[in-house]
Amino acid sequence: MATAEAAAPTKQSGDLRNYTLVTAAYWADTLTDGAIRMLVLFYFFERGYTPFQVASLFIFYEVFGVVTNLVGGWLAARLGLTATLFGGLSTQVLALSMLGLVPEPWLTVPYVMVAQALSGIAKDLTKMSSKSAVKLVVPENAPSTLYKWVAILTGSKNALKGIGFFVGGLLLTVFGFQPSLLILAGLVLMVLVGTALVMRGGLGSANKKAKFGQMFSNNRAVNMLAAARLFLFGARDVWFVVGLPVFLYTVVGWNFWQVGGFMAIWIIGYGIVQASAPGFVRRRVEGSGGEPDGKTATWLAFALAAFPTGIALALMANVDPRIVVVAGLIAFGIIFAMNSAVHSYLILAYTDSNKVAMNVGFYYMANAGGRLAGTVLSGLLYQWYGLVGCLWASVAFVLAAGLLSLLLPTNTAPRTRPIQLSKLSD
Repeated sequence: MATAEAAAPTKQSGDLRNYTLVTAAYWADTLTDGAIRMLVLFYFFERGYTPFQVASLFIFYEVFGVVTNLVGGWLAARLGLTATLFGGLSTQVLALSMLGLVPEPWLTVPYVMVAQALSGIAKDLTKMSSKSAVKLVVPENAPSTLYKWVAILTGSKNALKGIGFFVGGLLLTVFGFQPSLLILAGLVLMVLVGTALVMRGGLGSANKKAKFGQMFSNNRAVNMLAAARLFLFGARDVWFVVGLPVFLYTVVGWNFWQVGGFMAIWIIGYGIVQASAPGFVRRRVEGSGGEPDGKTATWLAFALAAFPTGIALALMANVDPRIVVVAGLIAFGIIFAMNSAVHSYLILAYTDSNKVAMNVGFYYMANAGGRLAGTVLSGLLYQWYGLVGCLWASVAFVLAAGLLSLLLPTNTAPRTRPIQLSKLSD
Protein backbone atom coordinates (compact mmCIF):
# COMPACT_ATOMS: atom_id res chain seq x y z
CA MET A 1 0.00 0.00 0.00
CA ALA A 2 2.80 2.40 0.85
CA THR A 3 4.38 1.78 -2.53
CA ALA A 4 1.16 2.56 -4.35
CA GLU A 5 0.63 5.73 -2.36
CA ALA A 6 4.16 6.88 -3.05
CA ALA A 7 3.79 6.19 -6.75
CA ALA A 8 0.65 8.32 -7.15
CA PRO A 9 2.28 11.74 -6.62
CA THR A 10 5.11 10.73 -8.96
CA LYS A 11 2.61 9.87 -11.66
CA GLN A 12 0.72 13.13 -11.20
CA SER A 13 3.92 15.21 -11.16
CA GLY A 14 4.97 13.48 -14.38
CA ASP A 15 1.62 14.32 -15.96
CA LEU A 16 1.97 17.93 -14.80
CA ARG A 17 5.47 18.19 -16.27
CA ASN A 18 4.38 16.81 -19.63
CA TYR A 19 1.26 18.98 -19.58
CA THR A 20 3.53 22.01 -19.22
CA LEU A 21 5.49 20.90 -22.28
CA VAL A 22 2.30 20.29 -24.26
CA THR A 23 1.04 23.77 -23.35
CA ALA A 24 4.34 25.43 -24.30
CA ALA A 25 4.25 23.67 -27.68
CA TYR A 26 0.65 24.77 -28.12
CA TRP A 27 1.62 28.36 -27.41
CA ALA A 28 4.35 28.25 -30.07
CA ASP A 29 1.96 26.77 -32.62
CA THR A 30 -0.70 29.37 -31.71
CA LEU A 31 1.69 32.27 -32.23
CA THR A 32 2.65 30.83 -35.60
CA ASP A 33 -0.98 30.29 -36.55
CA GLY A 34 -1.84 33.94 -35.91
CA ALA A 35 1.15 35.09 -37.94
CA ILE A 36 0.19 32.88 -40.90
CA ARG A 37 -3.33 34.35 -40.88
CA MET A 38 -2.05 37.91 -41.31
CA LEU A 39 0.60 36.92 -43.85
CA VAL A 40 -1.83 35.09 -46.12
CA LEU A 41 -4.66 37.60 -45.77
CA PHE A 42 -2.65 40.71 -46.58
CA TYR A 43 -0.31 39.15 -49.14
CA PHE A 44 -3.15 37.93 -51.35
CA PHE A 45 -5.39 40.94 -50.82
CA GLU A 46 -2.50 43.13 -51.96
CA ARG A 47 -2.21 40.98 -55.08
CA GLY A 48 -5.75 41.97 -56.05
CA TYR A 49 -7.83 39.13 -54.64
CA THR A 50 -11.44 39.97 -53.75
CA PRO A 51 -12.66 39.58 -50.13
CA PHE A 52 -14.40 36.32 -51.03
CA GLN A 53 -11.29 34.96 -52.78
CA VAL A 54 -9.26 35.79 -49.69
CA ALA A 55 -11.86 34.05 -47.52
CA SER A 56 -11.72 31.00 -49.79
CA LEU A 57 -8.04 30.57 -48.95
CA PHE A 58 -9.10 29.70 -45.40
CA ILE A 59 -12.02 27.41 -46.27
CA PHE A 60 -9.95 24.21 -46.21
CA TYR A 61 -8.28 25.44 -43.02
CA GLU A 62 -11.67 25.46 -41.32
CA VAL A 63 -13.08 22.36 -43.08
CA PHE A 64 -10.14 20.25 -41.99
CA GLY A 65 -10.39 21.78 -38.54
CA VAL A 66 -13.84 20.19 -38.31
CA VAL A 67 -12.48 16.84 -39.50
CA THR A 68 -9.40 17.00 -37.28
CA ASN A 69 -11.33 17.68 -34.11
CA LEU A 70 -13.63 14.77 -34.88
CA VAL A 71 -10.89 12.29 -35.78
CA GLY A 72 -8.28 13.77 -33.45
CA GLY A 73 -10.15 12.90 -30.27
CA TRP A 74 -10.44 9.31 -31.44
CA LEU A 75 -6.74 9.18 -32.36
CA ALA A 76 -5.79 10.66 -28.98
CA ALA A 77 -7.84 7.99 -27.22
CA ARG A 78 -6.12 5.23 -29.22
CA LEU A 79 -2.58 6.62 -29.44
CA GLY A 80 -2.29 9.10 -26.54
CA LEU A 81 -2.04 12.88 -26.45
CA THR A 82 1.71 12.92 -27.05
CA ALA A 83 1.26 11.37 -30.49
CA THR A 84 -1.35 13.95 -31.53
CA LEU A 85 0.86 16.78 -30.28
CA PHE A 86 3.90 15.69 -32.28
CA GLY A 87 1.71 15.02 -35.30
CA GLY A 88 0.33 18.55 -35.11
CA LEU A 89 3.72 20.23 -34.84
CA SER A 90 5.15 18.16 -37.71
CA THR A 91 2.19 19.01 -39.91
CA GLN A 92 2.64 22.73 -39.21
CA VAL A 93 6.28 22.56 -40.34
CA LEU A 94 5.13 20.88 -43.56
CA ALA A 95 2.41 23.49 -44.20
CA LEU A 96 4.80 26.41 -43.72
CA SER A 97 7.43 24.78 -45.92
CA MET A 98 4.89 24.24 -48.70
CA LEU A 99 4.26 28.00 -48.85
CA GLY A 100 7.79 29.17 -48.15
CA LEU A 101 9.87 27.00 -50.47
CA VAL A 102 7.95 26.90 -53.76
CA PRO A 103 8.35 29.35 -56.68
CA GLU A 104 5.95 32.28 -56.39
CA PRO A 105 3.86 31.26 -59.47
CA TRP A 106 2.85 28.13 -57.53
CA LEU A 107 1.05 30.24 -54.96
CA THR A 108 -2.35 29.80 -56.56
CA VAL A 109 -5.66 29.54 -54.71
CA PRO A 110 -5.87 25.70 -54.81
CA TYR A 111 -2.26 25.27 -53.68
CA VAL A 112 -2.60 27.73 -50.80
CA MET A 113 -5.89 26.11 -49.76
CA VAL A 114 -4.12 22.74 -49.45
CA ALA A 115 -1.33 24.29 -47.37
CA GLN A 116 -3.91 26.02 -45.18
CA ALA A 117 -5.72 22.70 -44.76
CA LEU A 118 -2.54 21.21 -43.28
CA SER A 119 -2.12 24.26 -41.06
CA GLY A 120 -5.68 23.82 -39.78
CA ILE A 121 -4.99 20.15 -39.00
CA ALA A 122 -1.84 21.13 -37.13
CA LYS A 123 -3.50 23.81 -35.06
CA ASP A 124 -6.42 21.66 -33.96
CA LEU A 125 -4.29 18.62 -33.11
CA THR A 126 -2.12 20.70 -30.77
CA LYS A 127 -5.14 22.51 -29.30
CA MET A 128 -7.03 19.30 -28.61
CA SER A 129 -3.93 17.75 -26.99
CA SER A 130 -3.35 20.68 -24.65
CA LYS A 131 -6.96 21.30 -23.61
CA SER A 132 -7.64 17.61 -23.02
CA ALA A 133 -4.54 17.39 -20.84
CA VAL A 134 -6.03 19.87 -18.33
CA LYS A 135 -8.62 17.32 -17.23
CA LEU A 136 -5.90 14.78 -16.47
CA VAL A 137 -3.94 16.90 -14.01
CA VAL A 138 -6.74 18.68 -12.11
CA PRO A 139 -8.39 16.72 -9.26
CA GLU A 140 -11.93 15.62 -10.14
CA ASN A 141 -13.47 17.27 -7.07
CA ALA A 142 -11.93 20.73 -7.72
CA PRO A 143 -14.20 22.64 -10.16
CA SER A 144 -12.75 26.00 -9.13
CA THR A 145 -9.23 24.84 -10.02
CA LEU A 146 -10.44 23.38 -13.31
CA TYR A 147 -12.18 26.63 -14.28
CA LYS A 148 -9.11 28.66 -13.38
CA TRP A 149 -6.67 26.47 -15.30
CA VAL A 150 -8.88 26.33 -18.39
CA ALA A 151 -9.34 30.11 -18.35
CA ILE A 152 -5.59 30.72 -18.01
CA LEU A 153 -4.78 28.31 -20.84
CA THR A 154 -7.44 29.71 -23.16
CA GLY A 155 -6.63 33.31 -22.33
CA SER A 156 -2.89 32.89 -22.80
CA LYS A 157 -3.51 31.13 -26.09
CA ASN A 158 -5.51 34.02 -27.45
CA ALA A 159 -2.99 36.56 -26.20
CA LEU A 160 -0.28 34.68 -28.08
CA LYS A 161 -2.45 34.50 -31.19
CA GLY A 162 -2.75 38.28 -30.99
CA ILE A 163 1.00 38.58 -30.75
CA GLY A 164 1.08 36.32 -33.81
CA PHE A 165 -1.05 38.83 -35.74
CA PHE A 166 1.46 41.52 -34.88
CA VAL A 167 4.41 39.26 -35.75
CA GLY A 168 2.80 38.37 -39.08
CA GLY A 169 2.37 42.03 -40.05
CA LEU A 170 5.90 42.83 -38.91
CA LEU A 171 7.47 39.91 -40.77
CA LEU A 172 5.57 40.74 -43.97
CA THR A 173 6.75 44.35 -43.80
CA VAL A 174 10.39 43.54 -43.02
CA PHE A 175 11.12 40.23 -44.78
CA GLY A 176 8.34 39.61 -47.28
CA PHE A 177 5.94 36.70 -47.60
CA GLN A 178 8.02 33.56 -48.21
CA PRO A 179 11.05 34.39 -46.00
CA SER A 180 8.62 35.05 -43.16
CA LEU A 181 7.07 31.62 -43.57
CA LEU A 182 10.47 29.94 -43.43
CA ILE A 183 11.30 31.81 -40.22
CA LEU A 184 8.06 30.50 -38.68
CA ALA A 185 8.78 26.96 -39.92
CA GLY A 186 12.16 27.09 -38.18
CA LEU A 187 10.50 28.19 -34.93
CA VAL A 188 8.01 25.32 -34.94
CA LEU A 189 10.73 22.80 -35.85
CA MET A 190 12.83 23.95 -32.88
CA VAL A 191 9.84 23.51 -30.55
CA LEU A 192 9.09 20.06 -31.96
CA VAL A 193 12.66 18.83 -31.48
CA GLY A 194 12.96 20.40 -28.02
CA THR A 195 9.69 18.90 -26.79
CA ALA A 196 10.56 15.46 -28.14
CA LEU A 197 13.92 15.53 -26.35
CA VAL A 198 12.59 16.72 -22.98
CA MET A 199 9.26 14.87 -22.69
CA ARG A 200 9.27 11.61 -20.74
CA GLY A 201 6.43 9.12 -21.00
CA GLY A 202 3.14 10.66 -22.03
CA LEU A 203 -0.19 12.10 -20.97
CA GLY A 204 -2.71 9.34 -20.53
CA SER A 205 -2.45 5.81 -21.84
CA ALA A 206 -3.62 4.59 -25.21
CA ASN A 207 -6.80 2.55 -25.49
CA LYS A 208 -6.75 0.45 -28.65
CA LYS A 209 -10.42 -0.46 -28.13
CA ALA A 210 -11.68 3.11 -28.55
CA LYS A 211 -14.18 3.16 -31.40
CA PHE A 212 -14.66 5.99 -33.87
CA GLY A 213 -18.43 5.87 -33.42
CA GLN A 214 -17.95 6.87 -29.79
CA MET A 215 -16.73 10.29 -30.96
CA PHE A 216 -20.36 11.38 -31.38
CA SER A 217 -21.43 12.33 -27.91
CA ASN A 218 -24.55 10.86 -26.33
CA ASN A 219 -24.26 13.45 -23.55
CA ARG A 220 -27.09 15.96 -24.08
CA ALA A 221 -25.26 18.73 -22.23
CA VAL A 222 -22.18 18.30 -24.43
CA ASN A 223 -24.33 18.33 -27.57
CA MET A 224 -26.18 21.51 -26.61
CA LEU A 225 -22.94 23.23 -25.62
CA ALA A 226 -21.32 22.21 -28.92
CA ALA A 227 -24.26 23.66 -30.87
CA ALA A 228 -24.08 26.92 -28.90
CA ARG A 229 -20.32 27.03 -29.48
CA LEU A 230 -20.82 26.70 -33.24
CA PHE A 231 -23.02 29.79 -33.37
CA LEU A 232 -20.90 31.74 -30.86
CA PHE A 233 -17.74 31.46 -32.93
CA GLY A 234 -19.60 31.95 -36.16
CA ALA A 235 -20.80 35.25 -34.68
CA ARG A 236 -17.23 36.40 -34.14
CA ASP A 237 -15.66 35.23 -37.38
CA VAL A 238 -18.48 36.40 -39.65
CA TRP A 239 -17.17 39.95 -39.28
CA PHE A 240 -13.72 39.53 -37.73
CA VAL A 241 -11.91 37.21 -40.17
CA VAL A 242 -12.22 39.04 -43.51
CA GLY A 243 -14.72 41.89 -43.19
CA LEU A 244 -13.02 43.79 -40.36
CA PRO A 245 -9.39 43.82 -41.63
CA VAL A 246 -10.49 44.68 -45.19
CA PHE A 247 -12.77 47.43 -43.83
CA LEU A 248 -9.95 48.92 -41.77
CA TYR A 249 -7.61 48.81 -44.76
CA THR A 250 -9.97 50.09 -47.48
CA VAL A 251 -12.50 52.30 -45.66
CA VAL A 252 -10.65 53.58 -42.60
CA GLY A 253 -7.40 53.86 -44.55
CA TRP A 254 -5.01 52.03 -42.21
CA ASN A 255 -1.95 50.26 -43.61
CA PHE A 256 -1.06 46.58 -43.04
CA TRP A 257 1.06 47.40 -40.01
CA GLN A 258 -1.73 49.38 -38.35
CA VAL A 259 -4.40 46.77 -39.06
CA GLY A 260 -2.21 43.90 -37.87
CA GLY A 261 -1.20 45.85 -34.77
CA PHE A 262 -4.76 46.77 -33.85
CA MET A 263 -6.04 43.22 -34.28
CA ALA A 264 -3.08 41.95 -32.29
CA ILE A 265 -3.86 44.32 -29.41
CA TRP A 266 -7.51 43.26 -29.51
CA ILE A 267 -6.68 39.55 -29.39
CA ILE A 268 -4.16 40.08 -26.58
CA GLY A 269 -6.72 42.03 -24.56
CA TYR A 270 -9.30 39.37 -25.34
CA GLY A 271 -6.91 36.74 -23.96
CA ILE A 272 -6.29 38.74 -20.80
CA VAL A 273 -10.04 39.00 -20.18
CA GLN A 274 -10.41 35.24 -20.70
CA ALA A 275 -7.65 34.50 -18.22
CA SER A 276 -9.30 36.76 -15.61
CA ALA A 277 -12.84 35.55 -16.34
CA PRO A 278 -13.12 33.17 -13.33
CA GLY A 279 -12.88 35.96 -10.76
CA PHE A 280 -15.23 38.26 -12.64
CA VAL A 281 -17.89 35.66 -13.44
CA ARG A 282 -17.74 33.98 -10.02
CA ARG A 283 -18.80 37.21 -8.34
CA ARG A 284 -21.91 37.29 -10.50
CA VAL A 285 -23.19 33.74 -10.28
CA GLU A 286 -24.88 31.82 -7.55
CA GLY A 287 -24.68 28.22 -6.54
CA SER A 288 -22.12 25.84 -5.08
CA GLY A 289 -18.72 27.42 -5.29
CA GLY A 290 -20.02 30.20 -7.51
CA GLU A 291 -18.97 28.33 -10.66
CA PRO A 292 -20.63 29.20 -14.01
CA ASP A 293 -23.42 27.08 -15.46
CA GLY A 294 -25.88 27.11 -18.33
CA LYS A 295 -27.56 30.27 -17.06
CA THR A 296 -24.21 32.07 -17.12
CA ALA A 297 -23.61 31.12 -20.74
CA THR A 298 -27.14 32.25 -21.61
CA TRP A 299 -27.05 35.76 -20.19
CA LEU A 300 -23.58 36.35 -21.57
CA ALA A 301 -24.75 35.38 -25.07
CA PHE A 302 -27.77 37.67 -25.01
CA ALA A 303 -25.66 40.52 -23.61
CA LEU A 304 -23.17 39.99 -26.43
CA ALA A 305 -25.85 40.51 -29.11
CA ALA A 306 -26.19 44.17 -28.12
CA PHE A 307 -22.73 45.10 -29.39
CA PRO A 308 -22.79 44.06 -33.07
CA THR A 309 -26.30 45.56 -33.13
CA GLY A 310 -25.01 48.87 -31.83
CA ILE A 311 -22.03 48.93 -34.20
CA ALA A 312 -24.24 48.20 -37.22
CA LEU A 313 -26.76 50.91 -36.30
CA ALA A 314 -23.99 53.47 -35.70
CA LEU A 315 -22.36 52.73 -39.07
CA MET A 316 -25.75 53.02 -40.79
CA ALA A 317 -26.14 56.42 -39.11
CA ASN A 318 -22.75 57.50 -40.56
CA VAL A 319 -21.00 57.85 -37.22
CA ASP A 320 -17.19 58.04 -37.56
CA PRO A 321 -16.24 54.40 -38.35
CA ARG A 322 -12.92 54.65 -36.51
CA ILE A 323 -14.67 55.45 -33.22
CA VAL A 324 -17.53 53.02 -33.78
CA VAL A 325 -15.45 50.02 -34.78
CA VAL A 326 -12.66 50.48 -32.24
CA ALA A 327 -14.99 51.12 -29.27
CA GLY A 328 -17.50 48.51 -30.37
CA LEU A 329 -14.88 45.84 -30.95
CA ILE A 330 -13.39 46.39 -27.49
CA ALA A 331 -16.80 46.00 -25.83
CA PHE A 332 -17.65 42.97 -27.99
CA GLY A 333 -14.33 41.36 -27.13
CA ILE A 334 -14.81 41.67 -23.36
CA ILE A 335 -18.19 39.90 -23.31
CA PHE A 336 -17.18 37.38 -25.98
CA ALA A 337 -14.03 36.45 -24.04
CA MET A 338 -16.00 35.78 -20.86
CA ASN A 339 -18.55 33.72 -22.79
CA SER A 340 -15.82 31.68 -24.46
CA ALA A 341 -14.06 31.05 -21.14
CA VAL A 342 -17.32 29.81 -19.60
CA HIS A 343 -17.83 27.44 -22.55
CA SER A 344 -14.27 26.10 -22.21
CA TYR A 345 -14.93 25.32 -18.56
CA LEU A 346 -18.34 23.77 -19.17
CA ILE A 347 -17.13 21.25 -21.74
CA LEU A 348 -14.72 19.80 -19.19
CA ALA A 349 -17.23 20.04 -16.34
CA TYR A 350 -19.89 18.19 -18.35
CA THR A 351 -17.68 15.28 -19.42
CA ASP A 352 -16.18 12.29 -17.60
CA SER A 353 -12.40 12.14 -17.31
CA ASN A 354 -12.17 8.88 -19.25
CA LYS A 355 -14.06 10.46 -22.18
CA VAL A 356 -12.33 13.81 -22.20
CA ALA A 357 -10.38 13.53 -25.47
CA MET A 358 -13.40 12.38 -27.45
CA ASN A 359 -15.82 14.91 -25.98
CA VAL A 360 -13.33 17.76 -26.34
CA GLY A 361 -12.69 16.70 -29.93
CA PHE A 362 -16.43 16.64 -30.68
CA TYR A 363 -16.90 20.03 -29.03
CA TYR A 364 -14.08 21.67 -30.95
CA MET A 365 -15.37 20.11 -34.13
CA ALA A 366 -18.45 22.30 -33.59
CA ASN A 367 -16.15 25.23 -32.80
CA ALA A 368 -14.37 24.72 -36.13
CA GLY A 369 -17.74 24.43 -37.88
CA GLY A 370 -18.69 27.84 -36.56
CA ARG A 371 -15.39 29.31 -37.74
CA LEU A 372 -15.92 27.75 -41.16
CA ALA A 373 -19.39 29.25 -41.52
CA GLY A 374 -18.18 32.59 -40.25
CA THR A 375 -15.17 32.68 -42.58
CA VAL A 376 -17.17 31.91 -45.72
CA LEU A 377 -19.94 34.34 -44.82
CA SER A 378 -17.44 37.03 -43.83
CA GLY A 379 -16.07 37.16 -47.37
CA LEU A 380 -19.43 36.83 -49.12
CA LEU A 381 -21.38 39.26 -46.96
CA TYR A 382 -18.64 41.88 -46.99
CA GLN A 383 -18.44 41.69 -50.76
CA TRP A 384 -22.24 42.02 -51.08
CA TYR A 385 -23.30 44.20 -48.15
CA GLY A 386 -20.15 45.56 -46.50
CA LEU A 387 -19.31 45.37 -42.82
CA VAL A 388 -22.88 46.22 -41.80
CA GLY A 389 -24.13 43.03 -43.45
CA CYS A 390 -21.50 41.01 -41.58
CA LEU A 391 -22.57 42.59 -38.28
CA TRP A 392 -26.26 41.76 -38.71
CA ALA A 393 -25.28 38.15 -39.43
CA SER A 394 -23.26 38.24 -36.20
CA VAL A 395 -26.35 39.35 -34.28
CA ALA A 396 -28.36 36.42 -35.66
CA PHE A 397 -25.61 33.95 -34.73
CA VAL A 398 -25.27 35.27 -31.18
CA LEU A 399 -29.03 35.07 -30.59
CA ALA A 400 -28.98 31.46 -31.79
CA ALA A 401 -26.16 30.70 -29.32
CA GLY A 402 -28.19 32.27 -26.53
CA LEU A 403 -31.31 30.27 -27.33
CA LEU A 404 -29.34 27.02 -27.39
CA SER A 405 -27.71 27.94 -24.07
CA LEU A 406 -31.16 28.00 -22.50
CA LEU A 407 -31.12 24.20 -22.88
CA LEU A 408 -27.91 23.74 -20.87
CA PRO A 409 -28.13 22.22 -17.37
CA THR A 410 -27.58 24.45 -14.38
CA ASN A 411 -25.55 21.90 -12.39
CA THR A 412 -22.01 21.89 -13.78
CA ALA A 413 -20.31 19.90 -11.04
CA PRO A 414 -17.87 17.46 -12.66
CA ARG A 415 -18.51 13.74 -12.34
CA THR A 416 -17.82 12.29 -8.93
CA ARG A 417 -15.98 9.28 -10.33
CA PRO A 418 -12.32 9.43 -9.16
CA ILE A 419 -10.03 10.70 -11.91
CA GLN A 420 -7.85 8.12 -13.61
CA LEU A 421 -4.68 9.91 -14.53
CA SER A 422 -3.30 6.88 -16.32
CA LYS A 423 -6.23 6.51 -18.72
CA LEU A 424 -7.42 8.51 -21.67
CA SER A 425 -10.02 6.25 -23.17
CA ASP A 426 -13.69 5.58 -23.65
